[in-house]
Amino acid sequence: MIAVGQAAPDFTLQANNNQTISLSQYHGKNVVLYFYPKDMTPGCTTEACDFRDFNPKFAELNTVVLGISPDEVKSHDKFIAKHDLPFPLLADPDHRVAEAYGVWVLKKMYGREYMGIERSTFVIDSEGKIAKEYRKVKVKGHVQEVLQFISEELSGK
Repeated sequence: MIAVGQAAPDFTLQANNNQTISLSQYHGKNVVLYFYPKDMTPGCTTEACDFRDFNPKFAELNTVVLGISPDEVKSHDKFIAKHDLPFPLLADPDHRVAEAYGVWVLKKMYGREYMGIERSTFVIDSEGKIAKEYRKVKVKGHVQEVLQFISEELSGK
């Protein structure tokens, strides 16, 4: 399990617009890495749109936003186009990165058990270390909470 203060596990994944993105390419910037279950679902859409709406504020704080889900790149392209998302969405169909971050978990819905993404956000500082983790995220107010943390704790770094 990863923990605050540890180096964030590096990864390289396919993203929208035929991009290949590695966490290490953002060294020197803060990164908001958020894991979400599925494109186009209500909670995930709200969360993505909140990150979209606050994206200029994150940029002012030397911070990039990256979203990761098990969806394929084609799905991400549609999601981004439909909601005008200004940040990359990365495809983790084999959930390798989700497992590295400890967010691929056993879930229960309507009495059925299945493996899936636990909505989670990690703030990674400009040195590549985990500065804050949010697990079992509730969407309402979450993006503002992340922005406040970065503004208060990492804006001088």
